[in-house]
Amino acid sequence: MTPPHEHDLGLVHDLGTLRRRNVLRLLAGVGFAAMAGCATDDSTSGGSTSPSSSSPSSSGTTSAGTPSATTSTGDVDEIPSETAGPFPGDGSNGPNVLTESGIVRSDITKSFGSSSGVAEGVPLTVELVVLDADKDTALAGAAVYLWHCDAQGRYSLYDTEITDENYLRGVQAADANGKVTFTTVFPAAYSGRWPHIHFEVYASLSEATAAGKISATSQLALPEEACKAVYATSGYDGSTQNLSRTSLQNDNVFGDDGGIHQLASMSGSVQEGYAARLTVGV
Repeated sequence: MTPPHEHDLGLVHDLGTLRRRNVLRLLAGVGFAAMAGCATDDSTSGGSTSPSSSSPSSSGTTSAGTPSATTSTGDVDEIPSETAGPFPGDGSNGPNVLTESGIVRSDITKSFGSSSGVAEGVPLTVELVVLDADKDTALAGAAVYLWHCDAQGRYSLYDTEITDENYLRGVQAADANGKVTFTTVFPAAYSGRWPHIHFEVYASLSEATAAGKISATSQLALPEEACKAVYATSGYDGSTQNLSRTSLQNDNVFGDDGGIHQLASMSGSVQEGYAARLTVGV
């Protein structure tokens, strides 16, 4: 595996190049105004079948469903704001894929436009349910831009071998229940980071495809047992070793709270493909 350079070295490292979420709701209760700031981080499967929500759980991983977007539970937390890293592809650090025709899609395994590459790996479906954290209601029509590395730990648009590719990046608009779904492949574990997937939330599809104002920037953490199973397969060279050298607790992004609010529920298997689910309070 060729690990990307300077991946996720933390907020202090990234402040000079990227953006940070501009709402600090926790300060509102003590009379502080919401503040804008800057932050950063870091980033049709060939004949494979996407796992369904009814796929059997892999042993030891949780398959608990995401809370209903239309049922008020009163306990939806705002997703922790995280760095977007050095490879966002949103125009804040080099390439801007968001304004390109073809970025709005559910299947992100293939490149689009003049590129034709296909990302290889164990099939993964990612389901995010976007909720208003204050009202605990679905944010229908909100848009999510999601991206991650490939099975070798490389990010399209940035890594030397795949600068001409734009796979493993896509935008989807949330349905009436606040849900977006992406078909992709399981990402690698690269040195210094727990396996993860990046995403940005926008108020609307038009805002996202204009690379406009970001409502939230965060990351999804992948469960350990599924990672171990995937990395034991061919094509993920180096991931098993990289995974063994870190944890959610010492990861420089998820370590703040152990990834508790960003750890996806997982179902499926290597043979059938996996499905990762996360509720995203905005």
